[in-house]
Amino acid sequence: MPEHKNIRTPSPESLTEASRAIHAGELVAFPTETVYGLGADATNDTAVAKIFEAKGRPSFNPLIIHVPDLETAKNHVLFSELAESLARKFWPGALTLVLPRRKDCTVSRLASAGLDTLAVRVPAHPLALDLLRTCQRPLAAPSANPSGQISPTTARHVADGLGDKVSVILDGGPCRIGVESTVIGFGEDGVVLLRPGGVTQEMLEAEVGPVQAPRPDGKITSPGMLLSHYAPSCPVRLNATDKQNEDEAFLGFGPEYEALSTLNLSASGNLTEATANLFSALHLLDSKGYTSIAVAPIPEVGLGVAINDRLRRAAAPRPEQEG
Repeated sequence: MPEHKNIRTPSPESLTEASRAIHAGELVAFPTETVYGLGADATNDTAVAKIFEAKGRPSFNPLIIHVPDLETAKNHVLFSELAESLARKFWPGALTLVLPRRKDCTVSRLASAGLDTLAVRVPAHPLALDLLRTCQRPLAAPSANPSGQISPTTARHVADGLGDKVSVILDGGPCRIGVESTVIGFGEDGVVLLRPGGVTQEMLEAEVGPVQAPRPDGKITSPGMLLSHYAPSCPVRLNATDKQNEDEAFLGFGPEYEALSTLNLSASGNLTEATANLFSALHLLDSKGYTSIAVAPIPEVGLGVAINDRLRRAAAPRPEQEG
């Protein structure tokens, strides 16, 4: 079978090419010890939006942020003593920690799905670490496959699944572990196992004692745990075509709402641009003290499906509003 044109063998030249693609906001697939990741500059909203677009009809679950070492991770998240001890034990390795974002964290809000936490890890693959050190960017990287399909463990899997949607595919050979990383959070009673993976529960419990199962009503926030990954403090009104009053912000989409908009997700009606702007726009409007946020209609096609899903969650009744 002929080699895919975007697959590159490891070399200084291919690392430079991949790094340039990352800096240009393009997608690069790279191997880790778990599976191949679909990487983008985690500080670039539009680049992160391309991940969701390439994977196809996604929901905006938080993405794991890959960094080259613990000290770099500390630039983005806050470590407790327990979290740091586990990082020192298992990093580089197949353990992802969900930790509070630093106030000065430069990672895209889209990459963390609007949450005030961030999932971070240091991969245990020399080519992944070489890429991270070369590009000098944190990389948001879910598995490099179309949504709902089998996770890739070779460069050829990536090429067959995503093709030309990826600018560069770095070929590091078959993945050693072949299943995704273990994801843990931290609650009042210690470590919470959010997703089993390459680091087993037994390995964790040998370090910290019993680990907890996730509680949907608890304080841990991670992919798939909560109805709303992010909800503004004020009510959100969907499919709006006007403002109810001057204290309501209007989040527009498309040229027809440009004049009415407090902010416009995309004045040209581009869904990729709207995706890139979604969470930062909600956070900005939420910080301005508006009594409510009205959102213009978003087409229910392509990335619009995911945008509408997230907006419906943001508009869902809060627990204190029910009953």
